[in-house]
Amino acid sequence: MEKRIKLLIGLQACDVRIAEKRVQKERGPAAVQKREEGLAAAETLLREETDKLESHDSLHRETEREIQDLDDRLKKAEVKLSSIASNKEYKAALKEIEGIKNERGTLETAVIELMEQKDALKSTCDDNRKQAEALKQQFDQDRKQIMRDMKILDKDLKKLENERKKCCKATDGSLLEKYDTLRGHKNGIAITPVVKGVCQVCRMAIPPQKFNELIRGDKLMTCPSCARIMYWGEDERYQQS
Repeated sequence: MEKRIKLLIGLQACDVRIAEKRVQKERGPAAVQKREEGLAAAETLLREETDKLESHDSLHRETEREIQDLDDRLKKAEVKLSSIASNKEYKAALKEIEGIKNERGTLETAVIELMEQKDALKSTCDDNRKQAEALKQQFDQDRKQIMRDMKILDKDLKKLENERKKCCKATDGSLLEKYDTLRGHKNGIAITPVVKGVCQVCRMAIPPQKFNELIRGDKLMTCPSCARIMYWGEDERYQQS
């Protein structure tokens, strides 16, 4: 019985480690995806800010062209003014010139505001670009490290799976079947130590008579509460397993 229990203890230890390694392995792609999403968000924000800056520059150029058009109109109006003979036409020309100057003044104010806005937009764009570049660099480093970790996990898993095969080969077929069935229905834990009369998985007390039978160790026993295979955890033989 001692040998059978030791084999099951070793098999479960192997299965627990395999489960842990698989969980760790599953975290790798999730971690990469999370970093990718963060980088994508930063790059999207950078594109939006860059588009704003380009639109702003386009509006600035368009406003400058409108000012240039007004300057051309003003020159023509002033040339025309010198050749006007009637007082009525002269007043109309002066009014036109004044309107052009007012419109030009409004556009010049708009240009000043655009220039002030551009400084803020450019600063935001530069900050976002630096952040995106830093995230990209960090992402590349993290991805490489995660890939290295995944390779190590693959090696560990392969080693553990080979160990499991050896344990399975050495375990009686019917006992192995019972173990695998329990493991499938008991969250991966099929065998449990009993310490001071208490099952260490379900935390329920074992009836004294059954506990005494367990201490004798002459037959395979299961926990009356959780139905897992149980063994006396205070037995030095199993503590050394």
